[in-house]
Amino acid sequence: MPNIKPVSDPRIYDEVLKDIEIGEPVFLTKDGRGKYVILDIKEYQKSQATIRLLSKLMEAQKAIVKGDEWLSEEEVHRDLGI
Repeated sequence: MPNIKPVSDPRIYDEVLKDIEIGEPVFLTKDGRGKYVILDIKEYQKSQATIRLLSKLMEAQKAIVKGDEWLSEEEVHRDLGI
């Protein structure tokens, strides 16, 4: 179940921070509408890594469709920072 709290009450921040868990963001509302999301830093980093990976996969798919040359193993490692 989503954890939803109003952002208008400044006293709620201690409660909000206590409620944040990995995989369980806290959604803050303003005027009854979603406004912000607070995530655990590990969850944020995981989301960003997933976005980067999906972006690279989309680039690869486009390159395959266009018939571009394949990258060498060394180039893949360099591009991914491995």
